[in-house]
Order: sequence, then structure tokens, then C-alpha cells
Amino acid sequence: MELPKNRFKEALQKSDALQLGCWAGFAHSYAAEILATVGYDWLLVDGEHAPNTVQTLLTQLQALAPYRSAPVVRIPNHDPSLIKQVLDIGTLSLMVPMVESEEQAKALVRAMRYPPYGIRGVGGGLARATVWDGVENYLETAHQEQCLVVQIESPTGVEHVETIAATEGVDALFVGPADLSLGMGHPNNPNHPEVQAAIARVLKAAQANGKACGILAPRLEDARRYEAQGFRFIAIGIDISFLKQAAQQKLQAYRDETGVTTGERATY
Repeated sequence: MELPKNRFKEALQKSDALQLGCWAGFAHSYAAEILATVGYDWLLVDGEHAPNTVQTLLTQLQALAPYRSAPVVRIPNHDPSLIKQVLDIGTLSLMVPMVESEEQAKALVRAMRYPPYGIRGVGGGLARATVWDGVENYLETAHQEQCLVVQIESPTGVEHVETIAATEGVDALFVGPADLSLGMGHPNNPNHPEVQAAIARVLKAAQANGKACGILAPRLEDARRYEAQGFRFIAIGIDISFLKQAAQQKLQAYRDETGVTTGERATY
């Protein structure tokens, strides 16, 4: 059996076409599968801020497998043991938050690779990633289809972005505009000129090393601007926000039409 192909990594390496993505934050396979039917190029299955476990990440990977939307799994930290687990369940594209140095980037690469190039433990027949020992030469070839996306979302990360971007084994960079703007003293204002300058520096470092750069931009005017600047993969929405906004709009439309109001939200 052949090693499963990473459509997301291939698209970033072989095409200049923009890859449009969406955050999948419900931590449930049913919701993730619904989102996959929409047609996004990639979906960020969030294990940092959504209440996911390795088990729920697995069920979402299984639900997304038949669809063209490529899953990118974000983990909450740099723990090599967690990286090993999420790779073993079949994660091909991994996003890691708050990368701030070349040393951290190299450690993440080592955590994803088998000896002698890394420290990943062998799961063998226990691992879904190997199709339970069905993939020939998995230990030697697994890294070819893995994609490591490191998040630059702090002033320290921006300060060291050139060496981070140059790290072998780092496939792409992703800007976290909310954390970056907060860390730079401009909370909830990623369009502040200082923050925009930092974002531009991240993009430049990625491009200088021949690597794709992505960003979260739910506002369409921001997404279009980032695309024009050269960002290659952009998350333009968050599923939880979609639900809340649609629910609010429906309720407000009814109130506007009928003049009927409902009680305030209960407090506990």
C-alpha cells in the first residue's frame, strides 16, 4: 500500500493558487463533515482553543477523509509526545502555535521524524498513519507527505522569523494576527500599522525561503488584501462564528419584522 498523499502540502508546493480555508472549532466529526461538503481547500481542526482530544481529532480525520477539503490539525503546544500521537492517528499537516525561535522549529521537525533524523517513536501496527503496517517503507518515507506549519504570533517570533523560516523541515508559516496584535500592544487591532509591518516581515521571510505563508482573515477585505500581498493560504471563516452570526441574524430579522422581543439571556 502506498503512503497517503498530502493534498495540502502538494498544493502549497506546486501551485500558486490561493488555498482558502476555514476553522473547524466544534470538536465534533459531524460538524466537521458538514463543513467539508462546502468545498474549502483546507480545514483547520483546532486542538488549541477548541475542546479537542486525540480521540476527537481522530474521529474528525475519519469524517473528512472522503472529501477534498484537506485537514490541518493544530495542537496546543510543542509536546513531542502529543505530536507523536496526532501523527500516529493519521495527521499529515500539523500546525503548531507560538513558535519563537530556530531552536523550537528544529525541535518540532525532530519530533515529527524518525531516527536518525528525529525522535518520533515507532507505532507500527498500532498506528492508523501506517494503515496498520500496510504502508511499505513508512519509516523511511513518512516525512515526504508531512507538512509542518509553524505559527508566528508574538513579537519574539517576528524577531526570529528569518531563521525560523530557513529551518529545514518547516514547510510553511502562519500568522496569528490576534495574538500578534495583543503582544504588540494593539489588542483586537491587527490592522494597526505596526502589526501590519510585522505581518509583512513574516511574509517576506517565508517568500525568501521559498515557503508558503498563511493567515487567518475572516474579514473579506482583509483576506483580499493579504492575497494581493502574496499570502498563499488564508482561513476566511470560523464555523462557530458562522453559527452564531446566522442565529443572531435570524432572530433579529424576526424581531424587526414582527416587533416581538424575547427575554434576556439567563444569567447563572
